[in-house]
Amino acid sequence: MSRAALLILADGRFPAGGHAHSGGAEAAVKAGRVTGAPSLEAFCRGRLHTTGLVSAALAAAAALGVAEPTALDAAADARTPSLALRTAARKLGRQLLRAARATWPSPDLDALARAFPKGAHQPVVLGAAARAAGLGPADAAYCAAYESISGPATAVVRLLSLDPFDATAALARLGDDVDRVAAAAAAAAGRVPDEGLDALPAASAPLLEIGGEAHAAWPVRLFAS
Repeated sequence: MSRAALLILADGRFPAGGHAHSGGAEAAVKAGRVTGAPSLEAFCRGRLHTTGLVSAALAAAAALGVAEPTALDAAADARTPSLALRTAARKLGRQLLRAARATWPSPDLDALARAFPKGAHQPVVLGAAARAAGLGPADAAYCAAYESISGPATAVVRLLSLDPFDATAALARLGDDVDRVAAAAAAAAGRVPDEGLDALPAASAPLLEIGGEAHAAWPVRLFAS
C-alpha cells in the first residue's frame, strides 16, 4: 500500500472536479441552514453519517473488488433518489476517472471508462482508483468519508467568506466521526460476498436530495451542485 498514493487521492488539488461542487452546501446556505462555523459543522456531521457513509461503503466495495462495477453503480443509483445528484455524481466520476487513468494507468480503469462513457458514480470510481493505486478498502472509505465533508467546508468558505481557520477547525472536530464512518463502511463492504449488495448502507438525507433538485433549477449559482 502506498501512503503517498493515499495522500494524492485525498488531496483537494487532485484534478477530480470536486472544486466545482458544494455537496449541497450552497442550497443549505441559501435556505439559512448553514450560517457560520457551528452550523457548518452540524451540516457536515449529518452529511458524513448519511451520504458520506453510503459513498464510503460503495468506494470500499469497489476497492475490495467484491462486486462488478455495473452492480455497484446500480446500487449507487438506487441510493440516490435525486436525478440532479445522480447526474452530479456521474460528472464527478467521469472527471475522477480521467485523473486516475493519467496517474495510475490500469486495464481495470480503462474497462471502467469503456463501460461508462458518460461516467460512473464517483464513489465507484474512487474505489476503483484506490485499487489501481495499490490502496485497500479502508483507504477508499477514508477518502470518501473525508471528501463528503471537506468539499462542503471549502464551499462554505467561499459562499459566506467564512474564516478558513474556523472551517478547518470544524473539520478537525469531526475526525472521530470520520474514523467511525470509514470503519463501518469498510466493514459493510467486507460483508458483501456473504450478504450481497444489501449489506451496504442506504442511509437517507432527504434535505440534501430536495436541495439538490432545487439547486439544479437555479438560473444563477456558484457551484454545479
